[in-house]
Amino acid sequence: MKTSTRYDGTQITLHWLIAIMIICTWVVGKIMMDLPLSPTKFKIISYHKWSGMTIFTLAAIRLIYRLVKGAPDLPASTPAWQRIAANGTHHLLYLLMLAIPLSGWLMSSAKGFPVTYLGVLPIPDLVSKDANLGEVLEGVHEWLNNGLLLLLLAHAGAALKHHYIDRDDILARMVPWLRRKA
Repeated sequence: MKTSTRYDGTQITLHWLIAIMIICTWVVGKIMMDLPLSPTKFKIISYHKWSGMTIFTLAAIRLIYRLVKGAPDLPASTPAWQRIAANGTHHLLYLLMLAIPLSGWLMSSAKGFPVTYLGVLPIPDLVSKDANLGEVLEGVHEWLNNGLLLLLLAHAGAALKHHYIDRDDILARMVPWLRRKA
């Protein structure tokens, strides 16, 4: 089912909330890697895990909402290759928004560090403790995060290209204060 020519308030809110959380969680992840082992590092790792689990939950809600509500059609003037690129990018973004927190959860389980959401809700381990698997999953988690960063840069770059070069309404569909073309 398709919506109007722009995303609704729920879709816009989820988009920007998840985007901000991804950026902050990515930055915290990079910073915490360089911290010396200490109670502060463990606290920051917990915050990182909480944020990742929140992103996972919000992304699942967003995906379900999009499957039910749909998304606005691209303008008829959008070339076929851009439609394919946009569709592929959105699929990959949703996949990574779910796969990255899942890989972190798997890594924590394999390394023997349980995830306790917000310090009160224990999340069950997905795999048994296995140091070798934990190391592999750490690499997978980092690789997926770096891939997401590149994909987000491409996504933002394409949106800005549409707004400033193509001068179409693509960006206005997700940014409420932008004026629609007359």
